[in-house]
Amino acid sequence: MAILGTLLKKGIRLRESLEQEGSTPIDLQKQTLQKLLIKSAKTEIGKKYGFGEILKSFKKENQEFYSSFSKSVPIYDYEKIYNEWWHKLKNGEKNVTWPGFIRYFALSSGTSGASSKFIPISKDMVKAIRKTGVRQILTLSKYDLPDNLYTKGILMLGGSTDLEFNGTYFAGDLSGITTGRLPIWFQRFYKPGKMIARNKDWGQKLDQIVQNAPKWDIGIIVGVPAWLQILMEKIITKYELKTIHDIWPNLQIFVHGGVSFQPYQKGFEKLLAKPLIYMETYLASEGFMAFQALPDRKSMRLVLNTGIFHEFIPFNDQNFDANGEVRENAQTLNVDQIEEGKEYALLISTCAGAWRYLIGDVIKFVSKEESEIIITGRTKHFLSLCGEHLSVDNMNKAINLLEDEFDIDIREFTVLGKPHGSLFAHHWFFGTEDKVDLELLKVKLDEVLGMLNDDYAVERKHALKEIHVNLISPSLFYAWLKSEGKEGGQNKFPRVLKGDKMTSWLHFLEEQNSNR
Repeated sequence: MAILGTLLKKGIRLRESLEQEGSTPIDLQKQTLQKLLIKSAKTEIGKKYGFGEILKSFKKENQEFYSSFSKSVPIYDYEKIYNEWWHKLKNGEKNVTWPGFIRYFALSSGTSGASSKFIPISKDMVKAIRKTGVRQILTLSKYDLPDNLYTKGILMLGGSTDLEFNGTYFAGDLSGITTGRLPIWFQRFYKPGKMIARNKDWGQKLDQIVQNAPKWDIGIIVGVPAWLQILMEKIITKYELKTIHDIWPNLQIFVHGGVSFQPYQKGFEKLLAKPLIYMETYLASEGFMAFQALPDRKSMRLVLNTGIFHEFIPFNDQNFDANGEVRENAQTLNVDQIEEGKEYALLISTCAGAWRYLIGDVIKFVSKEESEIIITGRTKHFLSLCGEHLSVDNMNKAINLLEDEFDIDIREFTVLGKPHGSLFAHHWFFGTEDKVDLELLKVKLDEVLGMLNDDYAVERKHALKEIHVNLISPSLFYAWLKSEGKEGGQNKFPRVLKGDKMTSWLHFLEEQNSNR
């Protein structure tokens, strides 16, 4: 087995050395957009917006190609593109926004809206996701890892591979769609295996994994931090262990994504006997956007040549309203026009038929030259009741500092904006089982947020008159997700609750209190 590991490791290094290097980000993106437009020129959307004419601008110099594209094709959010185009795909129509039929739809976790979104997944997108996944595997050669790691099991905690089928299309979590189509060579390493992966009952699936845990030699775990932490706690309790390494001594890598790991790290590491290598990914329902390419970096490298064209809207009041909705005539930029250190909402055009699609994530470039980014939040997951502009990135950093200051584990959190007389207040809910002085915690939270965010500090002296903090059991967060039909590997608790989601959460908590 060690010989196999050595061969795999050498193979990874060989593949990595053959990767194309030396192209500029804008050249890679120009080629990507050109390929997308050529392939889609005869689709309904291609004919409406004159993709053929746009392609003529690619012969010209400078940014003419991007100017032509951005002026010809409007910006879409989910509701707009679904109502105008994607509903046709669900009816079985072909050549609408991408050549051919769309047979698969990824159900997004729906944390921003009232229900799940149906995101089209083409065969080309499945190939693109797989290709980017291999590229991330190639980065393992940059780490000092033993040869035998490449023979260990890889536990991927995701959605059911038993997809819903209505006679026209299949629908399910993106992880269920892609996991059901793993290459044959990878299936030897993949856990929990096909039978357990098909299970649609999330609680039952976790129990099955716990039951089989002693049979597996796991070296890599992949998934959303909250659910993997719950799984490891179940395994440790079931077998009366001190740490997860008592049952999986070769566990060395945690590949995570979907939500910032920072708030979870303190509690997560209590379950370990030795440090893990953390590798972040940015795999959304709409595509594989970026991955951590280098050790000891907290940023990810944007994928520029695998079927996704990226655009960036400066995330400010000129381009977005108070509800996080993009304004008409919002400024858009390509990868060559961005600036480091500024926040941008991400627009994507993809090989699954998304065009200038507002994905809802907000990112920041830490290196323009290397296309290295961090995710700072969501366009609708921020609080700005009175100009405080509190981002998810601010929140994550504050929670991390509170955990260190008070030596507590805050498993989950969310914040609501509420009226306070004629002015405003923030209402925080922290999920923790640890004892802490609530008043001191509130004072420190307020202090830390003021240090992290100048606008917040200013508004606390004016319109933002109060903050409230409630400590509740972490289990309530997951119970609410279940009540919303959002239990499972790709579902995350929203860091900011607004509108119907806020009402649902408060009503749920009232019911829980009345049942005690």
